[in-house]
Amino acid sequence: MTTSLGLADVPAHATAAVAAAASCSQADLPLPDPACTPGAKNPDVTQSTIGSTICVSGWTATIRPSTSYTNGLKKQGIIDYGYSDTSLSDYEEDHFLPLELGGAPKDPRNLWPEPHSGDQNSATKDSVENAVKKAVCAGRATLAAAQNAMLDDWTTAKSVLGIG
Repeated sequence: MTTSLGLADVPAHATAAVAAAASCSQADLPLPDPACTPGAKNPDVTQSTIGSTICVSGWTATIRPSTSYTNGLKKQGIIDYGYSDTSLSDYEEDHFLPLELGGAPKDPRNLWPEPHSGDQNSATKDSVENAVKKAVCAGRATLAAAQNAMLDDWTTAKSVLGIG
């Protein structure tokens, strides 16, 4: 599904034109700047479709965007977030709302350059994403509650959902 975004809807790191007019803050790390990367949902993933989408092993591989798409966003995001380290390999172009929990695969509002460094980093978030997805697929958390917990603060999502 292709989404047409107006320029006002695209975060700073999505296009060079917008980036020239705005920048993203690192103040919320390990979370992205909510003005630049608020997150976006995949409309194909709902509570009633989790059995044929996120809870199917390998499903995210069928919707994950190519690195040729995400690397352009990552390069611009590193600039927009003002990271002093500009090495692409030191970041994951991450889905703020994970694909495993119904995040939009290609929507720039859901992608940002998440650092590999720090105590709360891309690897830490990946383990949280997996635990939360398991809880949703096991019926211990609803999809909506899991999405909200991840978007509010992924570092506290497991405790908010009562899963660890």
